[in-house]
Amino acid sequence: MFVRSLICVACACFPLAVTAQRSIEYDVSFPNAQEHEARVVMTVRGVTPGERVEARMSRSSPGRYAASSFAKNVYDVTAADSRGRSLKISRPDTHGWSVTQHDGTVRFTYTVWGDRIDGSYLSIDHAHAHMNIPATFMYVARMSSVPIKVVIHPRAGWKVATQLAPTSDPNVFTAPNLQWFMDSPIEVGPVTLRTWSETINGKNSTWRIALHHMGTDAQADSFAVMGREIVDEAIAMWGEPAGYDLGTYTFLVDYLPWSGGDGMEHRNSTVITSGRRTLKDRADRISALGTFSHEFFHSWNMERLRSKEIEPFAFGAENMSDALWFGEGFTNYYGPLIIRRAGFTNDEDFASDFSGEIVGTINSPARKHGSPVDMSRLAPFFDGGAASDPTNRQNTFISYYTWGSVIAFGLDLTLREKYGKSLDDYMRQLWRNFGSHQSSAFAPVRPYTVADLREELGKLTGDDAFARSFFARYVEGREVPDFATLLEPAGFRLVTDSVERPYLGASLDDDTTRVFVNSSVEGGSMFDAGIASGDRIYAIDGKPTLSVDSLTAVIGRHKVGDVVQLDVEQKMVRHTVAMTLRGRRSMTVSTYESLGIPLTPQVIAFRRNWLDSKRRGKL
Repeated sequence: MFVRSLICVACACFPLAVTAQRSIEYDVSFPNAQEHEARVVMTVRGVTPGERVEARMSRSSPGRYAASSFAKNVYDVTAADSRGRSLKISRPDTHGWSVTQHDGTVRFTYTVWGDRIDGSYLSIDHAHAHMNIPATFMYVARMSSVPIKVVIHPRAGWKVATQLAPTSDPNVFTAPNLQWFMDSPIEVGPVTLRTWSETINGKNSTWRIALHHMGTDAQADSFAVMGREIVDEAIAMWGEPAGYDLGTYTFLVDYLPWSGGDGMEHRNSTVITSGRRTLKDRADRISALGTFSHEFFHSWNMERLRSKEIEPFAFGAENMSDALWFGEGFTNYYGPLIIRRAGFTNDEDFASDFSGEIVGTINSPARKHGSPVDMSRLAPFFDGGAASDPTNRQNTFISYYTWGSVIAFGLDLTLREKYGKSLDDYMRQLWRNFGSHQSSAFAPVRPYTVADLREELGKLTGDDAFARSFFARYVEGREVPDFATLLEPAGFRLVTDSVERPYLGASLDDDTTRVFVNSSVEGGSMFDAGIASGDRIYAIDGKPTLSVDSLTAVIGRHKVGDVVQLDVEQKMVRHTVAMTLRGRRSMTVSTYESLGIPLTPQVIAFRRNWLDSKRRGKL
């Protein structure tokens, strides 16, 4: 049964962890929302008179590993004491504002601007306020353990959805400390709410979908029904809900044409954004489930199963972890798997989901430059990181999402075939030993290391030599599991084309009467010929290449090993370059059925045990 109003959970405030006199209170309003502005008042109480109070804007946001500069959108900053007397502000750096001459209370007032709907930033307009906390609110680092109160002044017709602790006032919320507050995004607007509860293992949990969209209530109802099936399937895999601090988990969903596509996990909620206009048909709703499934899986893996390098999360700098191949990559594997188990896709869809990731990882030149651990450490550069200079990422970086999901896929099949276990068993073991005891915001955490993950794999299989070898080859090394062998018992096949075809290895665009080269990839024909980003190709063997299609048509008439003459402009110098056509065989993951291969009872049983629902009879 769906309820269209927020359920008031576990009353009011968290217990105060420190002396009541020391506290921080925020008051936020939107007098100029149409110009993307919010007015924020931060009141700091209980400090020693004359003590330096430094308010700062965060440089990072939970779940995003790159450094940001949220302070760039903060202006008109003033400060006053408890009697309203103006205080002098100094700037220790570009991210902070400091005062000293006060009476024990400092009230900072400022305007913050934002117009980006995603998992990291702030967006305010005539329609809503989408507030990621680090992009919106100043903080005082030396008061990270004090309780926090947030007073929100919604515009007419708006209501508040957040994981923050509710009070008797629907517009007033609390948080026990800074880490919890920073991890608690807020949506204020005309949200459509769908809520359900379930008692599992004697413990009641509630899930809420707070949806801001331009569709109908019927579409919201259908999406919520489908979302609940994803939630149930994930819980069945883990064996229990993640243990939400207030018993409630909230999906904050913005499906708006002016929104960016993103998903961002938080401890008791997630932000999901997309530029989709509606959820008008089933196919559109199934498409939307991809991010939904991925982010919900994070409530276990990343939010409570956490890497030691990002616990606690640092707000003053970028955050680096060597285990994002696990936290993000394994979640990237389970997102489509949960959708398949819930019955929203079939086996062909599942094969298609992973075909590109497996083949792309096998063929990527970046494996020569680093391991999955190395790629994880590069997250601050590529996960929301902005740079004015170009990079060589097409040759040196494989996303830890992609490579991690390929490792998870290979490990799942290996465990099933060799040990009679599964990746589900491995994840549940890690949950018991590193995650499930973290039942509240006040419980101590036990973050894992890569060595811990390796040791737990040895315990699960009873084969420590296998665990050491697997991590040495596929996690800390640069190999890819042998999918040609691993896929067969499940009735899938890694099909390799018998014919090697010319491989340009380049990203190309049409450029009026020529072809523009965006980048070239190691091992491709263009890279080996010295063709690089910014070059322009006019002809091949005297035949004009007026478009990418015309260029590939010319190449298609050649065979591997042929040498062709490129009429190319490089840094304003036009000349002829000889290019030897390198070859590559195409690969794809296909089901036995699509190849006309009959399924044996053993294959059917294996595949069903892997891909069928786990929730039937489990909850």
